[in-house]
Amino acid sequence: FLSLPLPVRPGRPATCCCCGCPWPTWETRYMLLLWLSMTCLIPFDLSRLDGHLTSDPSQTREPIMDRILAVAKSYLMVTDKSRDAASVLVSKFVTRPDVKLKRLGDFLDWSLTTISQASDQTMGGTVILDGALQSLAQLFKHGKRDDFLQYAPVVLQCLAQCHVAESSQATLRKLGVKLVQRLGLTFLKPRLAKWRYQRGSRSLAANLSLSQSGSTVQAVSPDMETQSQEEDYDIPEEVENVIEQLLGGLKDKETIVRWSAAKGIGRVTGRLPRELADEVVGSVLDCFSFQETDNAWHGGCLALAELGRRGLLVPSRLPDVVPLILKALVYDEKRGACSVGSNVRDAACYVCWAFARAYEPTELKPFVTQIACALVITAVFDRNINCRRAASVSDHSGTFPYGIDIVVAADYFAVGNLNNCCVITGRPTHTPVQTLDVLLLPIALGIDLHSRHGAILASAEISHALYKLANQNNRPVTELISSDYQYVVRPQQIFVVVVVSCLCRGFGGELMRPAVCSLIENMSLSKMPFKDDPVITGWQWLIDDTLKSLHLISPGPRDGIKEAAVSALAALCEQYYQPQPGMADPQMQEVLVSQYIAGLKSTEVLTRCGSALALGSLPRFMIHGKLHQILSGLQQSCSQREVCFTEARRDAAKAMAQVCVTAGVSAQGGSDSVVCEGNVSAVYRALLDCMTDYTLDSRGDVGAWVREAAMTSLMEVTLCVVGTAPQLLSPGLVNGMMCSLAQQSAEKIDRYRAHAGSVFVRLLHSNNPAVPHIPHREELLAIFPTEGAEGLNWNAPSQAFPHITQLLRLPQYQYHTLLGLTVSVGGLTESTVRFSSQSLFDHLMLIQQDAAALGQFSEALLHVFRDNLRNDSVKTFSHNTQPDIHTRCSLPRTLLSHPLTRTLLSLTRTLLSLPLTRTLLSLPSCRFCGLIQFQGEVRKKVLFQLLLLLCHPFPVIRKTTASQVYEMLLTYDDVIDPDVMDDVMTSLSDTNWSVESGDRNSISP
Repeated sequence: FLSLPLPVRPGRPATCCCCGCPWPTWETRYMLLLWLSMTCLIPFDLSRLDGHLTSDPSQTREPIMDRILAVAKSYLMVTDKSRDAASVLVSKFVTRPDVKLKRLGDFLDWSLTTISQASDQTMGGTVILDGALQSLAQLFKHGKRDDFLQYAPVVLQCLAQCHVAESSQATLRKLGVKLVQRLGLTFLKPRLAKWRYQRGSRSLAANLSLSQSGSTVQAVSPDMETQSQEEDYDIPEEVENVIEQLLGGLKDKETIVRWSAAKGIGRVTGRLPRELADEVVGSVLDCFSFQETDNAWHGGCLALAELGRRGLLVPSRLPDVVPLILKALVYDEKRGACSVGSNVRDAACYVCWAFARAYEPTELKPFVTQIACALVITAVFDRNINCRRAASVSDHSGTFPYGIDIVVAADYFAVGNLNNCCVITGRPTHTPVQTLDVLLLPIALGIDLHSRHGAILASAEISHALYKLANQNNRPVTELISSDYQYVVRPQQIFVVVVVSCLCRGFGGELMRPAVCSLIENMSLSKMPFKDDPVITGWQWLIDDTLKSLHLISPGPRDGIKEAAVSALAALCEQYYQPQPGMADPQMQEVLVSQYIAGLKSTEVLTRCGSALALGSLPRFMIHGKLHQILSGLQQSCSQREVCFTEARRDAAKAMAQVCVTAGVSAQGGSDSVVCEGNVSAVYRALLDCMTDYTLDSRGDVGAWVREAAMTSLMEVTLCVVGTAPQLLSPGLVNGMMCSLAQQSAEKIDRYRAHAGSVFVRLLHSNNPAVPHIPHREELLAIFPTEGAEGLNWNAPSQAFPHITQLLRLPQYQYHTLLGLTVSVGGLTESTVRFSSQSLFDHLMLIQQDAAALGQFSEALLHVFRDNLRNDSVKTFSHNTQPDIHTRCSLPRTLLSHPLTRTLLSLTRTLLSLPLTRTLLSLPSCRFCGLIQFQGEVRKKVLFQLLLLLCHPFPVIRKTTASQVYEMLLTYDDVIDPDVMDDVMTSLSDTNWSVESGDRNSISP
């Protein structure tokens, strides 16, 4: 190489590329730095590459050694990936024999100075610290111990002074921990501890030969004399500081720092004497305290796994370690609305995985059953998928009981799906009743809220599962559990403890109430022998108290608690309040019905809701003889239109349908027992009245809740009546129902329009038997054919309104459909307004040549306007559509010139006497300008009203009116004399209509 005719210098091209050219991509710079680090491995002195540099004073070229070092230092401060390659370059270059003699001390001084002067509070300082720490860590990793031992105390002291471990940057803390562990390894002699636990042989050939011969490799345990000889040396004082910092890193808030600290603990402990190593293990075990955070538990698990994997955790420590790992497998700490601990459980699975491979089966035999049970529970029931998968693969060594069956049933992929997580993975050690008593019932009576909640729910489900099992075998549940009958009475203990201890009050009540209600429901469905037992009275009290206390529960879980209480009431009544089949206990019937009807008059709206739903859930034998009383109370509740009772009206409408369906229908029956001719009209009137509920409050159109419930109830009652006694439905009832549904199908809110449309089509297409007396049935079937109605998307205005406007051709539906369209046209949603308006105008274009149809439509429009003068949506409809109706449809003026226009003019003047919102202030002037096209007496009155509006006290009305009149005069040139047209237009445009009224006296027609 040196005999080549040209001065070949391997390092020069790379250094020139790195420092002389601004390469545009970090990938190029990264690869050049790696290339340069490889060229630094040449086995001869770098001074030979400098040629005659020292002999020729005229040359000023820098030595190749300094140039490479300068390149490395410069790229240690960049922000991209090249910084990592530069640290590799430093580790390869500075550790060369020729470079470390000349530049090692200087580079370490530069690095420590850089660390001392940089600040992690700035982005630039963080980058500089990252590069310097990374280069030092690489140096102490790849350098020889004898070369760096003299510098290690200085570097450790500098790190302590700069407080790298307290930095806010996780990357810097990780690099600090990495450097500290390398310093600790530098302080200690490089050796393998003879006292460590070794499973088998480190030789693969020896293991294979032994496996072929059938013998086993025993764990290696050196004698005490050998241990004492090889441990007879001094440990530097700095090692204690190193271990202390590594133990602190185990509690860091970032996983990367904890993981690096755990590996450092394992590496450093492997070079310590046995006594000192045991002290380190004890310090690691101190992390498993419930005074510590989840970060400390996670770091402790990682450290134990590293110690066990390296054989540094001797078997004598297993009795102390295994109980802590079992606690870590179920670690879960509540933090506000969520919980933490999934990383701890995952790390605990890693510890089990490491132990299964580090120790002989005989060493783990005393603990294998406990570990196996904990891992199976984690693999099946943990809510985190990573923990379930980690637990499922934590033992494939064959040491666990039924290990093969568990691995097959709960493998890595099976536990990833929640539906597969309840497979049976082992042989049961208790019967279901014993499990209920031994495992769940003590927890259900414990002090921990969440454990108590889960145990009560599990007890309820197990009890019901026992009943199903007995029912499948045609055996009573008491026979199935006869040998353990004493366990069945334990639900009474649950109830007594929960109620007496006031565990259903406060925050805990939001969890305990639905859990105990679920227990009541499942016990009732399981037909447990509790008749005439005092616990039934307590169960009934809890249900009633829950329904009365709904206003004390936060809104989130309120609906779930209400539904749980109502379901429990229905099951309780069905099982325990029926002395004979089909006959109610008279005393309980009177008490419950009177109590819930009285609750419908409560001042608390949620108490009314609970009472209404409770009445709706009563079984048929409880309703028999009380139907008239129940329906009267529900109808009265539906009729109270106060804003604060909206939810009560909604639930009363739902309950009314439930009561009617439960009681049944009979044309000849009594009104106190079934739905019949005497009460069906009252039910329909109440529900149709709910369809007109447009209550508004700060939450918006809350009346829509009532309308939706009424639509559903009407459908359920109608289908029930039609299926049994269709003659009870009079034409008037059916007509009112279908017209109300048509109106709701044309309104603006997508959800309720879709619900109304689906109910309308369902009743129209019902044919088993068909709903009688539907007006225009044939025409409706043509508009909504059976094959196309299912594909109609009622939520999409572009699809719904073209079908809805076809109902305007049917006289029976015209008024109600037009009323619904006025709400949609006068709405705020752009798509709803656009498609509803377009569909309405398309209908008008079709009938513009039919004078009779046009007149009928106009009368219906006036009727809607007259009946809804105080409805903002209807007034906005008039504002938006009236000016366009005549223009788009070219209506003949003779048709509307007399009665219609005079009525419209009178109604428009009525608007002036009503309070208008800011968005409707321009409505009167717009309407008057639309009527100006009609000549004669109407035009004179319109002009008079417009002049009055020009003098209105509100500036916004004056300005709007002036603008509307100006546009109107441009459109209709025959309104005023052409001789004064220019003066009028000038006055309208030049006058300041915002001035006070005293300055407008000069304005004249």
